[in-house]
Amino acid sequence: MKKILTATAASAAILAATPAFAQAAPVGAPAGARVEALVGYDSVKALGEEDGGVLYGIGAGYDVPLSSAVSIGADVEATDSTQKVGDSDVASVKAGRDLYAGGRVNFAISPTANVYAKGGYTNARFKASDGVDSYAENFEGYRLGAGAQFALAGKSYVGGEYRFSDYEDGLKRHQVAMTVGTRF
Repeated sequence: MKKILTATAASAAILAATPAFAQAAPVGAPAGARVEALVGYDSVKALGEEDGGVLYGIGAGYDVPLSSAVSIGADVEATDSTQKVGDSDVASVKAGRDLYAGGRVNFAISPTANVYAKGGYTNARFKASDGVDSYAENFEGYRLGAGAQFALAGKSYVGGEYRFSDYEDGLKRHQVAMTVGTRF
């Protein structure tokens, strides 16, 4: 009888402590597939001028854990913008679609938050007009960025990101984006 009481008491103590162990264990860096919508501010420097507009689009990615607090991932994104530099009657450059593919490194900073740095290839379309004629051209470049994501209910999250893109012919772009997404 004494052995049964001791085993029961030990089992009860272990079961009672299990939630404490679960809370103390690190949640880990983000892992798996994700999809997100984004909206923000887009500023392009072209023709010696800088002007801004609204950035909007979608993104997706996949993250693979390297340790309990670090993961690496791949990103793809398609965005558009309302940004336009210059006067339509004289000379103007309007930002069009922007396609991005790159990688990122995530660092868990709490059970519900992570920060990341990213970099990769970007291809943006710009439409130029000289007041009479207009044409569109694609420009290649690179993007560097950093951001943070905060878990919501379930697998959903919100985040914020700053990114800088540098294209051919001196076109430069600064963006601040808010994201909302989910993991699978």
